Amino acid sequence: MSEVDLTTIGKDVRNDTALREAADLVAGLPPAAAVWCSGLRKRYGRRQAVEDVSLEVGRGDVVGLLGPNGAGKTSVIKMILGLVQPDSGEVMLLGRPATDPAVRARVGYLPELFRYQPWLSAAEVLSLHVRLSGIDVTAREQRECLALVGLAERARDRVGGFSKGMQQRLGLAVALVAGPELVVLDEPTSALDPLGRVDVRDIVLALKSRGVAVLLNSHLIGEVERVCDRVVILDRGRVAASGTLAELLGQRELRLQLADVSPAAEARLAATGRVQRAGDWFTVALPTDDERAAVPDLVRDLAALGARVYAVEPARITLEERLLGILRAGADARAEENR
Repeated sequence: MSEVDLTTIGKDVRNDTALREAADLVAGLPPAAAVWCSGLRKRYGRRQAVEDVSLEVGRGDVVGLLGPNGAGKTSVIKMILGLVQPDSGEVMLLGRPATDPAVRARVGYLPELFRYQPWLSAAEVLSLHVRLSGIDVTAREQRECLALVGLAERARDRVGGFSKGMQQRLGLAVALVAGPELVVLDEPTSALDPLGRVDVRDIVLALKSRGVAVLLNSHLIGEVERVCDRVVILDRGRVAASGTLAELLGQRELRLQLADVSPAAEARLAATGRVQRAGDWFTVALPTDDERAAVPDLVRDLAALGARVYAVEPARITLEERLLGILRAGADARAEENR
């Protein structure tokens, strides 16, 4: 994908957003969340797909939706977007009811499964969706959007000849072309190679920097961990856990292998945070306000105090480990109930 300034895409929508937010501030109202839903429930026949799901995505936040197959993630997304009617519960998008057609024009959506008319070119597909959105997007902005996702040179090619990865890139362009205030991505990297996944990650971070909210459903936990501010974990249609990465994973720690540790060096370790020792290994809890800067300062001070530093390792469970732990705990609890 080529590097394109996202601020040129859909500027009219963003101007309208600024006016609405200014009016809210004058009225003394807090800025509305990009997504707010409460008590969502959905049953398909005898199967309860979603049970009492509540979540929120703030303006400019990137929220990851995680869980195993069949956990209800896509059903939740479709209810949020008004594509599936919940049995009960409430959804608000950008401060308006999700059923409001006007608010849907301000939302970009990349579904997990989609097909475009194979006889159309990439440029024609994009132009069609611009007309459907009812938003004025210039031809130049449409070309820039295709360039953003790496399809500038294939704009006139028929979609029927595209690989799954190229179709995925086109779907991402469709989601972004109208300059949405909220972007919902359902498995956006499922057919992409490693380079394509990095491109999507960069686009998500660019959207975040512009204040665009993103709800991301992905099985690639590493990608979620890199870009998301908060994570919601679903299991069997329920919210099993939610919070920031720091809340879900615990405080970040640092493991150091040290020798010749003087009382002054021990005091310096203790001044950083809680210390646990096992032989010549010291595990120190890092301050949450500036944990990145604390590491070089600590190593420098320990060396100056005469300690010999043999190893420095980050220590915190991964999001994958946390997810598996939550899912296993849920399975064990259900097994215990069935005994």
